[in-house]
Amino acid sequence: MIGSKKFYNWLDQQGISFFTGIPDSLLKDFCAFLSVNVPSEKHVIAANEGGAVGLATGHYLATGKPALVYMQNAGQGNAVNPLLSLADPEVYGIPMILLIGWRGEPGVQDEPQHIKQGKVTLPLLDAMGIAWKIIPENELDARKVISEIITYAIKHSCPVALIAKKDTFEKYAVSTKKSSFLLSREDAIREIVSSLPHHAAVISSTGHISRELFELRKDDHRKDFLTVGSMGHASQIAMGIAMRHPKRTVVCLDGDGAALMHLGSLAIIGQSSLKNFKHIILNNGAHGSVGGQPTVGFKIDFPKIAKACGYTFVKSVHTRREVKKIMPVLLKTKGKNLLEIKVSLEVRNDLGRPTSTPVENKDMLMSFLNGKNE
Repeated sequence: MIGSKKFYNWLDQQGISFFTGIPDSLLKDFCAFLSVNVPSEKHVIAANEGGAVGLATGHYLATGKPALVYMQNAGQGNAVNPLLSLADPEVYGIPMILLIGWRGEPGVQDEPQHIKQGKVTLPLLDAMGIAWKIIPENELDARKVISEIITYAIKHSCPVALIAKKDTFEKYAVSTKKSSFLLSREDAIREIVSSLPHHAAVISSTGHISRELFELRKDDHRKDFLTVGSMGHASQIAMGIAMRHPKRTVVCLDGDGAALMHLGSLAIIGQSSLKNFKHIILNNGAHGSVGGQPTVGFKIDFPKIAKACGYTFVKSVHTRREVKKIMPVLLKTKGKNLLEIKVSLEVRNDLGRPTSTPVENKDMLMSFLNGKNE
């Protein structure tokens, strides 16, 4: 394994001094190092991976030096467009280093949403013409590979990729900041689902939110769609369901990081004619499931943004009592409603994962929506 400080120093010695991206569980130790040791003018946690490629492009145009863009391999999809239509040597020719966490690596056990992405991670880079190297375990070899790949990027004016396998980086311990909000997300979800009518369908965002919802309703989760991948798209999945089932209450349990990743979805929802859409953002100000790196969730005003986008009803709360009080109002009010619940970073150590497969989850929800198992 490689120490995050050593890795950073190797990059710095090669002229890489700006870092941006979306945190990943395989890169969390390096991301933690960046968050603690690199000032904000040299490190930006972006809204999505495509935005990070844009930031890296701007940095190069301003300085003539490549930047490093970090992401989980699931984020390759968000980055494909700017990598091919902006940074590619056949367009502008922008050198940058992609640091990609290889979830779902063939032969390594992982969650179902990562398996396909793991299989196509390297072929996708090949298809885009992006040179890549897997970071070796040996420090001497790793340093050599980093030097070679950066030299290639600069010489050919193109993006290149460093692939990080599981346990590439040594643990980097950081002190966890305590949240000023005492309500746990799991308790907030418990209060939400206890107030829902029997016909309500719940679409939950990827990460801890879906895991906590499953834990709370694992004996009967036919009404839930547990979005285990596709970060940032839960609200559009929910909108698609709400459009086809206008008499059914449709609830989207979203996260702040996920909502920020595709914030434009709020505008599409807000300008729709939906009367049955309940958008609940559980805001802990962090990318909780991949290391707790901060988002700007506590620095912006989700309700005001939603209101400006055309949402009918908006509200922000942060206590269990407030959640209990506002839920009947949220459910009774017709339209596109947004409730922000500010919660703590607390997560149970023994939090489980869904035991049903994604296909089983899909089939159960579709049967419920069609009235076959209400």
